[in-house]
Amino acid sequence: MAQYNYLTKDGYNKIKDELNEMKTNGRKKAADDIAEARAQGDLSENAEYDAAKDAQGMLEMRINELEMILANARLIDESQVDTSKVSILTKVTIKNVANGREATYQLVSESEANLKEKKISVTSPMGKGLLGSKVGEVAEVVTPAARIKFEILNITK
Repeated sequence: MAQYNYLTKDGYNKIKDELNEMKTNGRKKAADDIAEARAQGDLSENAEYDAAKDAQGMLEMRINELEMILANARLIDESQVDTSKVSILTKVTIKNVANGREATYQLVSESEANLKEKKISVTSPMGKGLLGSKVGEVAEVVTPAARIKFEILNITK
């Protein structure tokens, strides 16, 4: 059974653009790098050729990964997000019960997660611990290091 990748329209388009870039310019660059390395002579002792072939393999692996994400994608209508509880695409403001620090995060799919943008995956320990919580409740997040309690202060779109 395939695991669905729940994406926003923006997230879907970002992945689609990255895939297109890799299939066109990325593959052309990889082929050019291999051709340039091959022109340097004996392939058995050519580190540049080996590196170019490895880079091509990594590129094809990433292309395959992005194609799988898009093949199993389910677009989420952001206007239909339920803010009565923490769910995918909600922004949740939490307070660490132990130290009083507050933070706001948006819960997103694994492929859209980006901590710098304060977007955490629903499959991460933090995401799993917060999912389904309501304003005023205390959610317990189980991390490899400890169990941390967070009070849910606000939930928005």
